[in-house]
Amino acid sequence: QVQLVESGGGLVQAGGSLRLSCAASGSFFSINSMGWYRQGPGKQRDLVATITAAGNTNYADSVKGRFTISRDNAKNTVYLQMNSLKPEDTAVYYCNAYYRRLHDPRYVDYWGQGTQVTVSS
Repeated sequence: QVQLVESGGGLVQAGGSLRLSCAASGSFFSINSMGWYRQGPGKQRDLVATITAAGNTNYADSVKGRFTISRDNAKNTVYLQMNSLKPEDTAVYYCNAYYRRLHDPRYVDYWGQGTQVTVSS
C-alpha cells in the first residue's frame, strides 16, 4: 500500500505563488503517473496536472502557463509550482498516484488527504 503525504498549501494573495509537494512512501511495485487534482467549494474534483514516470505532462487549460508540475522519481515525490495565483484557484488540492501494488499486476489510484489552497483577492 502506498501512502501520500502532501504539504505546501496555505493562504496567499492573488498574484502570489505556492509550491505543493507530495511524497509517496510504503510498499509498492511502481508508480506510473502522479498528479494533482482540486475541488473547490460545491464543485467536483477536477484535474490540475499530471506527470508520468517518463516526464510527460498534462495540464488543465485553466492553469497552463501558470502552474508547473515536476517529479523526482528517486524520491517518489511530485511537485506543483503555482504562480500568478487567482482567487478561482482556491480549492482543496489532492495528490494522486496511479501505482502498482506488490504481487498485483493491476494499476490503481490512490489519493492523498488534500491540502487547502486559498487565494485572496
